[in-house]
Amino acid sequence: MGVIDLKIEVANRSHPQKTIRLRFLSDSDAVYSVVPKKVLKHLGVKPVRTETVTLADGSEIVREKEIAYFGYKTRVGGSDLIFDKNSDSILLGALTLEALGLRLDPLKGKPTPIPMGLGKLATSISLL
Repeated sequence: MGVIDLKIEVANRSHPQKTIRLRFLSDSDAVYSVVPKKVLKHLGVKPVRTETVTLADGSEIVREKEIAYFGYKTRVGGSDLIFDKNSDSILLGALTLEALGLRLDPLKGKPTPIPMGLGKLATSISLL
């Protein structure tokens, strides 16, 4: 497990030019990113569904979910996020880090690039 503090921009997919920069706590054990509901409302990000998520203590809660754009330095990516009901949690999850092409390096205290590969292309495609 690793924890790193990062400044990340968040934007609505429909209006990517309007961003808010937040200080995220990035925990390698977290799957989803969590953003305060009031920030998402300001950006015009609206939830599309609810999701049951498991907390670190094993308890489950239901929260609203959507996809937003994230930016870190020259990197951008789209990722699922969870709306924080209490507007106090700002957490960067593994899915968002991967969408940005990054992983945590807790020894260096910073994110490092992930080699981006697509794998081998199939020589033929067969449709069922």
